[in-house]
Amino acid sequence: MLQEDQFHKLADSTIHTLQEKFEEYGDNVDIDGFDVDYGNDVLTLKLGDLGTYVLNKQTPNRQIWLSSPVSGPSRFDWDQSSKTWVYRRTKANLFGLLEAELEKLCGHPIDLS
Repeated sequence: MLQEDQFHKLADSTIHTLQEKFEEYGDNVDIDGFDVDYGNDVLTLKLGDLGTYVLNKQTPNRQIWLSSPVSGPSRFDWDQSSKTWVYRRTKANLFGLLEAELEKLCGHPIDLS
């Protein structure tokens, strides 16, 4: 298991990267109700009638939790070998899952890497 300080560094970096990428994405898509919000370690991406994504850190488990309007809840663990957040149940990586779902929902590709 990651040390707590290492977990915070990795998770914070990931969430802040996603926040920046989501904000850029919002400039490229025309979706009523599009909004990105970050507060209290929770990142929220609102897509109007298409649904809402919520990402947050779960420090005791050293995980990033995702609530998706497409795939439901997922818990991502840091995979040291691939240097990415992976959902153990499906082996999906966080960025790949979000890229696929957002393109499907919004009709516009997004690059999160």
